[in-house]
Amino acid sequence: MVFEPIENYGVIGNMQSIALVGMNGSIDFLCYPDFDSPTVFAALLDDQRGGRFEIRPQLTNMRVRQLYLPDTNILLTRFLAEEGVVELTDYMPIERDGAQPNEIVRMVSVIRGNVRFTMRCQPRFNYAACNHQVRISNHCATFFPIDNSCPAMSLYSSVDIQEESQDIISDFSLQSGDTATFLLSGLRAAEDQPEMELLGQRFLDTAQFWKTWLSKSNYKGRWREMVHRSALVLKLLISRKHGSLIAAPTFSLPESIGGVRNWDYRFTWLRDASFTLYALIRLGFVEETEAFIEWIKRRLGNDAQRGPLQVMYGLDGRQDLDEIFLDHLCGYENSRPVRIGNAAYEQLQLDIYGEMMDAIYLANKYGHGISHAGWQDTQRLLEWLRENWRRPDEGIWEVRGGPREFLHSRVMCWVAFDRALRLADKRSLSGPLDVWQHTRDEIRNDIFTNFWDNELQSCVQAKGTKDLDASALLMPMMRFISPVDPMWLSTIRAIEKYLIEDTLVRRYEVERTNVDGLPGTEGSFTACSFWYVECLARANELEKAQLLFEKLLGYANHLGLYSEELGANGRHLGNFPQAFTHLALISAATYLDRALSGRSDAVWR
Repeated sequence: MVFEPIENYGVIGNMQSIALVGMNGSIDFLCYPDFDSPTVFAALLDDQRGGRFEIRPQLTNMRVRQLYLPDTNILLTRFLAEEGVVELTDYMPIERDGAQPNEIVRMVSVIRGNVRFTMRCQPRFNYAACNHQVRISNHCATFFPIDNSCPAMSLYSSVDIQEESQDIISDFSLQSGDTATFLLSGLRAAEDQPEMELLGQRFLDTAQFWKTWLSKSNYKGRWREMVHRSALVLKLLISRKHGSLIAAPTFSLPESIGGVRNWDYRFTWLRDASFTLYALIRLGFVEETEAFIEWIKRRLGNDAQRGPLQVMYGLDGRQDLDEIFLDHLCGYENSRPVRIGNAAYEQLQLDIYGEMMDAIYLANKYGHGISHAGWQDTQRLLEWLRENWRRPDEGIWEVRGGPREFLHSRVMCWVAFDRALRLADKRSLSGPLDVWQHTRDEIRNDIFTNFWDNELQSCVQAKGTKDLDASALLMPMMRFISPVDPMWLSTIRAIEKYLIEDTLVRRYEVERTNVDGLPGTEGSFTACSFWYVECLARANELEKAQLLFEKLLGYANHLGLYSEELGANGRHLGNFPQAFTHLALISAATYLDRALSGRSDAVWR
């Protein structure tokens, strides 16, 4: 089996579905019709069974370049050879009126030469577990899944097509100046067939949509291209229907090649909530901020198995995300099991209450005031947390090695009461403020008493251990401790000694501690690397922060995209592209740029 490196992909989307397009001209991953729907193409996870949609020019000694058209999510793949130059343009259309038909458009053009092409559309519905039938009529092939588990889909073509087994293929030639177009969509009514000759206008409308959207950004600082690419990625990951943000569009891409650390990230984590709001607010994207705030508010009235909130939800807020193994798929480079669903939704992770309260605080600071009912729900959350903050939990990294009293969870419990007190003061809200202040102070004292190791001169990962954890880098960012406090500065030096290589940061010492209960190892965690840069900037180590930040930008793929982790050899690992990484990039870039320009806060607060 031949697998493309994860970093060899770009993404296209329409805020409902996302496709991964390889530098070889093949769409190797697509969940349809929604982010969390079953796959139609999954060659990324099984080169033989998964299915793909490929367009290949028949050129010798071919070189390939891939780029986004500036300020858009329109992807251009350019094939270069002596006998010809070819451009493949991929995008999901957005109409002039803002409508977003759930379609993929692929246009292949010959710039120079006379080039022969092969096209194969090879859908494999329902995670490659469902057969289908094919019907061809007037340059249109329709795929009908047999068990109706997935919607039927149609492929429209401007060139002749034919059936081969369950696939649609085409061999065609184009001369200089010629274009062939393919459109993959849901089933259309007979009277609603696409007008292929109007796709040129739809291309222009889509490009204008993305440029208009990005023009709302108020970020004018250094590294604008990378910050704006991260913003465009985040926009793709935000559901236009629900306002929620998925962690990544893929599932089961491994954190270690051949290992078992393969998870489904097509859900919305509460942990991402405050980071998302911070990034959107900083960049000035008000509409997306308000939509996500509304989604968060709807979670306040829910109850989960282990408390008022759960770690993650479906895009629509659903709570059951049962984990299932797809044993018929071999996994990316034979990394098994292939999982859909995520059993971590049943875990206790106390840090989410801090992230939720930070998000509520930010929403009130920059948006509308909280409603009376919303404040009542918030008080209910805090009352539960007041009684439960001492409990061991699975923590930010969702370990499967048993619950512990984690430092990060304890810090975020402090954040929950701190933000509630700040919000009550700012909005003149009533509540048991004395009780909250007492609890906040009790948590703070517990952290400095039980999570500080005199020998290491550092805060430790969990009570009773001597292990370090990169999640401690969030302590000054969450305003728990001053970024120039001597205790913090010695902590960051310890993290540098044990977890950091240059600008690459590991979450914890995987093999030595076995804290996550999983075999094998993993790469460096890119979001932690951006946290490290921001911590340096907050500690006024600006030259070092800038150098490491700019080196870290060099680990992005050719399009400016990041997966979750980087392997020992620098290859991208984990689900791709990763929202958490791009959120951390935006946070680090905006703070570092302000600091370098002399616009950061003069006094820590």
